[in-house]
Amino acid sequence: MRRQQTILEIINAYVGIQRLPTSAGEQTVAESLAARYRALALDARVETCLATSSYALPIGLLSAIGAVAGALTGVNRWAAAALAFLTAAAIADDAAGGHRWFRRTAIPHKLAYNMVAEAGDPAARRTVVVLAHHDAAPSGVVFNQRPVRWIARRFPRFIAAAKTNPPTWWPVILAPLVVTAGALAGWGWLALAGSALCLLSVLAMVDIGRRVAVPGANDNLSGVAAQLCLAQALQVRPAPGLRLIFLSAGAEEALQEGIRGFAKRHFAEFGPHTWFINLESVGSGNLVLLEGEGPVRMRDYEASFKDLAAACAAEVGIPLIRGLRSRNSTDSEVPRRAGFPVATIVSLDADKLIPHYHLNSDTAENVDLTSVDDSARLAEAIIRCLAAPRR
Repeated sequence: MRRQQTILEIINAYVGIQRLPTSAGEQTVAESLAARYRALALDARVETCLATSSYALPIGLLSAIGAVAGALTGVNRWAAAALAFLTAAAIADDAAGGHRWFRRTAIPHKLAYNMVAEAGDPAARRTVVVLAHHDAAPSGVVFNQRPVRWIARRFPRFIAAAKTNPPTWWPVILAPLVVTAGALAGWGWLALAGSALCLLSVLAMVDIGRRVAVPGANDNLSGVAAQLCLAQALQVRPAPGLRLIFLSAGAEEALQEGIRGFAKRHFAEFGPHTWFINLESVGSGNLVLLEGEGPVRMRDYEASFKDLAAACAAEVGIPLIRGLRSRNSTDSEVPRRAGFPVATIVSLDADKLIPHYHLNSDTAENVDLTSVDDSARLAEAIIRCLAAPRR
């Protein structure tokens, strides 16, 4: 109960701060978190990296280009088809966390703020990086959960059988591909239909881009709180033989911009015995160990580390759901791409949704504190297992 009070105190300390990516609020929280870790006698600092402030601007601009391509079909359908196809490829690249050439060259960058705290043995062969993020997302009409709740009430068997959430980025990518198909076939009506779909994407991105941040208590102050509780537990009873890094990333809600900056700075120093534990929106009630993620193409995390995490959950008596994958993206995708094993711990409600996701109702009173506490206990069990590997 005392730790749950600590979790609530941490969430309440930051839930009222506007924490959009690259904002002054993001910086304020990063600096405050660093002070909390230094109070635990950890080496903590705030690192900056260049990042865009939102995914809404690059995706919105690309969708607008797709709409223009549809309008150009009657002028030069081959040029229109090529432009629309390149637009779809650029949207897919951005959403999936690829090279992001459009975002890097066409979108203004600011500073994002990562909080990095280190503990344990800095010379140890084995490293564990515990992830969370302290920025918060804007809301938008597209995040309204009523349609999915309606489906869950009327078709519970469908929800029970579902293993992934809907691929929300696919329609955005599909829209310029419809333009491409219409232009190649010489069907002006199809190209204009694709333009209309692109404009719907533009409207959705404008809606998201104009909003302030939601409170973000569950997404992801719950992870931040669990991370801090874990650090406290490991200071009281250390896990010898490990180098521990607690990374609370900024600009995650701009599609993982903060951890991409951390990766550029630090991934080269990590050896083959490095593992990542990501605590992401862990206050929804039912803890889930994700099998993989992929906004465009699904990719699984390394199986052996997931199995180890599940075994640790069983040993400490924490219920853990397996078999689910996410069509959203998390900070886990960056270390996964770099070849590091990742355990992504999230939480869902009975409808397999993150309640209040990107909504203004994501407040402290709607966080399941027991679930947050369990995620910290699970992460601790995984770390202790890695510190004393079974033979």
